[in-house]
Amino acid sequence: MTELSSIIELLISSFVLKAILVIILIGFSASYYGVFIVQRKMSFLGNGLAHSAFGGVALGILLETQPLLIAIPFTILIALMIAYFKEKSELSNDALIGVFFSFAFALGIVFLSLKDTYTTDAFTYLFGSVLSVDAQDIFVSMLLVIFTVFTFFSYWTRWAYTTFDSDLAIADRIPVRKDNYILSIAISVAIVVSIKIIGIVLISSFIVLPATIARLISRTFFEMTVKSIIIGIVTGIVGIILSVIVDLPTSAIIILLQSLIFFIVFLFKRKM
Repeated sequence: MTELSSIIELLISSFVLKAILVIILIGFSASYYGVFIVQRKMSFLGNGLAHSAFGGVALGILLETQPLLIAIPFTILIALMIAYFKEKSELSNDALIGVFFSFAFALGIVFLSLKDTYTTDAFTYLFGSVLSVDAQDIFVSMLLVIFTVFTFFSYWTRWAYTTFDSDLAIADRIPVRKDNYILSIAISVAIVVSIKIIGIVLISSFIVLPATIARLISRTFFEMTVKSIIIGIVTGIVGIILSVIVDLPTSAIIILLQSLIFFIVFLFKRKM
């Protein structure tokens, strides 16, 4: 009973409740953008932008300022450069993503090597620290949700149209080029805001897995969007609770839980 009481007391502690609130917020946004990444076969972009964000984080650490303030514009710039080079060359998206994220990540290593004193911030951003969130993380995550809701009402229909038939969208005079840039910016912001919680190493999986599961069990793109958000939020909450109980890294538990759900759903669908 004493051990159970300790676990319950820990689960209702302020830092765990803050972590649950943040995982709900970033789970909502990350899973929402994940459906476009999955449906457009851009999964490597999420991984590339996450690694690119490390360059901005490292620069922020070197300058001894808030890393997110540097990482957000830095990652947006990388995303826009990838989109621009894709338009102006015949290189594949994967090749360009590989070039730019390697460049940005290498810059990050150089920036960290220039810092004289040891810092744990880099480790936090690499592997995530959902249980060390503060009021600033909550505020930034709320702003991301507000921005995400805005894009749903302003851009979701056009993004969805372009996702399934970009040529027809262009013929219907939808500003596909501008919309793609806006989507790249939105994905960049969502990734950077989430990496402190989930970590650069696992953020791509956190974005892609809920959308991938939702795709297996959805008949329409709207249904896929809603289910992806629900899966992202629920697995985030359950992952935090499980990580507290078993005393293991939260981000890893969340990804393992999502992976388990994917395998179960995949096997179930094959038997139907």
